[in-house]
Amino acid sequence: MCGTCGCGEDNHVTYSKPGETPHQIHDHSHSHDHGHSHDHSHDHHHKEIQLELDVLSKNNMLAERNRGYLEALDINTLNLVSSPGSGKTSLLEKTITDLKDKMSFYIIEGDQQTSNDADRIAKAGAPVIQVNTGNGCHLDADMVNHAIKQLKPEQHSTLFIENVGNLVCPALFDLGESTRVVIISVTEGDDKPIKYPTMFESAQLCIINKTDLLPYVDFDTKKAKEYAKRVNPNLEFIDLSVKTGEGMNEWYEWLGKK
Repeated sequence: MCGTCGCGEDNHVTYSKPGETPHQIHDHSHSHDHGHSHDHSHDHHHKEIQLELDVLSKNNMLAERNRGYLEALDINTLNLVSSPGSGKTSLLEKTITDLKDKMSFYIIEGDQQTSNDADRIAKAGAPVIQVNTGNGCHLDADMVNHAIKQLKPEQHSTLFIENVGNLVCPALFDLGESTRVVIISVTEGDDKPIKYPTMFESAQLCIINKTDLLPYVDFDTKKAKEYAKRVNPNLEFIDLSVKTGEGMNEWYEWLGKK
């Protein structure tokens, strides 16, 4: 988990809206939870596992609080997870542009640095909060809680949480979402689902993006789905290309039913 994946001990999380100077709500130090100890005694692994269970337990309690708040307002919340570069932000831009007259969208953008993605989302026409995690490789329920308080999503709206590009740690952290959507692109390996099973096991929908590139890459869509079904027999799939628009209507129909 985060003991080995790059979360820093001096991790300063900042929140900002487009055009604002990023500000820190609190010092989100991972040291109090993750136990980055260099004690090489025999119980080192036992203690590390115990601390990791503790941090997940605290996160899950806050995630349930987030979920209760969002469900009370009938806010459909989707946690978008993927490797870097799979097309999460492009998918959101296109979705907002095409549906903003029919649906009300709010976006939480998670990245280690920069507000580039939030700027793109704001330009597409949706209220957005940028959460920069510093060295952190995932969003957690506490960060989302702070972002929701600033964003103030309206009743009956749709909240997208674009997680940090990473298929490992985000799988372990419930944010209070209604649905988890994992996105892979055909430029990645079709064995992603069995390399990162926890992410695919915890998702309800898998979007396979950049299908316009299938003639040029060595990606077997059928095989990728078979691998994903091994770890999660209930997983749904939508194949699409944000660039050409192919399959986007299927995504919009799916979104409209949620």
